[in-house]
Amino acid sequence: MFRISQFMRCLTQESPPPFPSPPKAPVIIWNLTRRCNLTCRHCYSTSANTHFHNELTTTEAKQVMDDLRAANVSVLILSGGEPLLRPDIYELTAYARALGFFVALSTNGTLINKNNIQQVTNAQFNYVGISVDGLETTHDQFRQQTGSYQASLAAINYCKQANIKVGIRFTLTEQNACELPQLLDLMEDLHVDKFYLSHLNYSGRGKRSAKLDASKRITRNAIELLFKRSYQHLIEQRNTDFVTGNNDADGPFLLQWAKQHIATQSLNNTERKQKIKLLEQHLKQWGGNATGIHIANIDNMGNVHPDSYWWSYSLGNIKDKSFNKIWFDNNDTLLAGLREHPRRITGRCSHCQQFSICGGNTRTRSYALTGDVWGEDPGCYLHDNEIAVVQV
Repeated sequence: MFRISQFMRCLTQESPPPFPSPPKAPVIIWNLTRRCNLTCRHCYSTSANTHFHNELTTTEAKQVMDDLRAANVSVLILSGGEPLLRPDIYELTAYARALGFFVALSTNGTLINKNNIQQVTNAQFNYVGISVDGLETTHDQFRQQTGSYQASLAAINYCKQANIKVGIRFTLTEQNACELPQLLDLMEDLHVDKFYLSHLNYSGRGKRSAKLDASKRITRNAIELLFKRSYQHLIEQRNTDFVTGNNDADGPFLLQWAKQHIATQSLNNTERKQKIKLLEQHLKQWGGNATGIHIANIDNMGNVHPDSYWWSYSLGNIKDKSFNKIWFDNNDTLLAGLREHPRRITGRCSHCQQFSICGGNTRTRSYALTGDVWGEDPGCYLHDNEIAVVQV
């Protein structure tokens, strides 16, 4: 995850907060179920409204939480499918909160309504992310259910009225990119706390929908718009957060944007250089792609993956072995490659002067299109001259 607002404070605050230390254990994105009431075109878990066999039971899920806590994991993102379709979702959330986890809910929002908003409130989720993938017509087509847009917006309003921190989750495609400005306006109108833009990753139904991916020009325009909106919100002292995911080229692009933007500010040369230097230091400390390092995924059956898009590759099952033993298995070649610093990425990445910022970007996109885990990421939207690629 690329935290735009966090990095942007290097430009807007005289004394920006220090960059947080790397977590002791990965953030866990946990697909509690594959059951879902929608059939979204970009779904990486290929969910459906049906029963999936061998999903973790309530008892097993609680045992997993005990195991994760023992491994110093502190953040759980409960996802699906649609996690609210698990009958025990509130019981599991209560158990996670009692163990001291930060618990976020990733939902399509259509099942949050006046009948259960009190239960959602009582669950004390630290954050609820609700998917909105365009304006009404586009969103309903993308989610393949008429009325899903209105239901998701209603869920946002219910959460705001209940003082639950809520965010909009938006997956950028060729089809919906033109509606991004209006969605950002909607974020402001509804007083939404967070906006998360996910680049399309080619996994599950998303792999079959790779042709829907936004062009590099459209992607650049969209990310630049987020930069501008984040900067504006910080100047206006709005308590909002802008983040992106699944394309670590956003890091070098922010540094490039900052250099151009800060040149127009009423700062002397020394001040400009100091702000840019601090931003670059923070970006390098972030280091880009965190798959297999600071991010892990557990699927509905207990299989552990390097991230949510690596369901084709299991590191082991949590029912058979502890998370610690799975995650720190030095014999796993994929994990070893992901944790090598720097990673041995081929193609234009091998000559990129911004590699220390992005870390080689997303491996699953390269694997999905070329079959090469360590090939250059085809989703990188930066030009050769911007990353100082030397043609050899």
